[in-house]
Amino acid sequence: MARKTLRWLLALALFMGALGTATTAGAATAAEPDIKERLLSIPGMSLIEEKPYPGYRFFVLDYTQPVDHRSPSAGTFRQRLTVLHKDVSRPTVFYTSGYEVSTSPSRREPTQIVDGNQISMEYRFFTPSRPDPADWTKLDIWQAATDQHRIFKALEPVYDQKWISTGISKGGMTATYYERFYPRDMDGVVAYVAPNDAVNEEDSAYDRFFARVGTKECRNRLNAVQREALVRREPLKERYAAYAAQHGYTFGTLGSLDKAYEAVVLDYVWGFWQYSLLSDCASIPADAAHATDEAIWQSIDRAVGFSYATDQGLEHYTPYYYQAGTQLGAATIRFPHIERELIRYGYLTPRDFVPRDIPMRFQPWAMRDVDTWVRHNARHMMFVYGQNDPWGAERFRVGRGSEDSYVFTVPGGNHGARVAGLVEGERALATARILDWAGVAPTSAQENPSTAKPLAKFDAKLDARGVERTLRP
Repeated sequence: MARKTLRWLLALALFMGALGTATTAGAATAAEPDIKERLLSIPGMSLIEEKPYPGYRFFVLDYTQPVDHRSPSAGTFRQRLTVLHKDVSRPTVFYTSGYEVSTSPSRREPTQIVDGNQISMEYRFFTPSRPDPADWTKLDIWQAATDQHRIFKALEPVYDQKWISTGISKGGMTATYYERFYPRDMDGVVAYVAPNDAVNEEDSAYDRFFARVGTKECRNRLNAVQREALVRREPLKERYAAYAAQHGYTFGTLGSLDKAYEAVVLDYVWGFWQYSLLSDCASIPADAAHATDEAIWQSIDRAVGFSYATDQGLEHYTPYYYQAGTQLGAATIRFPHIERELIRYGYLTPRDFVPRDIPMRFQPWAMRDVDTWVRHNARHMMFVYGQNDPWGAERFRVGRGSEDSYVFTVPGGNHGARVAGLVEGERALATARILDWAGVAPTSAQENPSTAKPLAKFDAKLDARGVERTLRP
């Protein structure tokens, strides 16, 4: 009887203990902090705002970064970023445009493909993510890559699945530089339309590109309009002056309206191919010599935008031009279809677009180092270019020593080239590799890559993929 009583008491104690454990576990689950609390618990992270979007949580945040990662005690600045949160069990895409960050919910192509979370970072020195005072010597590719590295390390405990970095144009360059300096952070890289000016003094690839891009008829139309705009410099400058006065535009950085006018005209052919398609050639005046001033003006304004060479148009892009003139390099192109006497200033350099009180010194080794590293060390890297995009004339390439890395070209594509525009076999292969790098490839795609498709349905608001208009990359 005593043994039965003892067994009953022991069983009761075990039952009560189990019940207590279950209750404690349930309380712990109930007390699990939500994603906002987890993000804001990261030292240096603060909330600017949260915006609703169906199926996601979207946060605009800022994060404390050292102005100089080599000397963290030398001051800090606040760097904006956004989080498009789906689920911590999903992979994460780390995106930067290389410029400012959008504070509206959006989803880059790899994010749709893997159906994941997206972290978007504003590039340092693009306002408001600019140190005050601004020490421009701290604007370089290593400092920016280290910004990304610190944000990744801060968020990795929250988003502990696979990560893929991506970017378009200067953002694609940024993703590549990040991989070069921190190759162990990401599980894959998808760089879109990323220029690679490995040797800044050698730009003949651009001249060869413009000599054969599109069709001869289209090239002739574009060249004729560009030349005619310089022939009619004086009357069209009068219109430019009236346009500038109407909008309050000034020309202190370039020095004169005349120089700004020529800069816009000389970017006309480049701007057309960057943003337009071969089918758009029908909109180019067929007989430039007999076209109206209005037709010439409108054609150039559509392709380039006369506001771009004003102080107000250039100010936003000062960090880009500074980097182009110190590390990234910039194209110099020739105009064999235009008489020398019609060109007064030539194709301008980055130094022309940066206020003179900001000193600049070019570092030719920076891009050579990145180019060599990518050729021989690329791992899980993908580069996507547009066939008719001038920025693809000098591109990244992978070679001996690279692993599971690819360079794809979208037929007829411009600066908006994406995986979705590739020919069928390459599109499936690219999609399959992205899914695999993110650790979410379905069994069917693993067994047969030709069946690979994006995991998330297209969302017209989140996934709009027009060409992002920044005249430079």
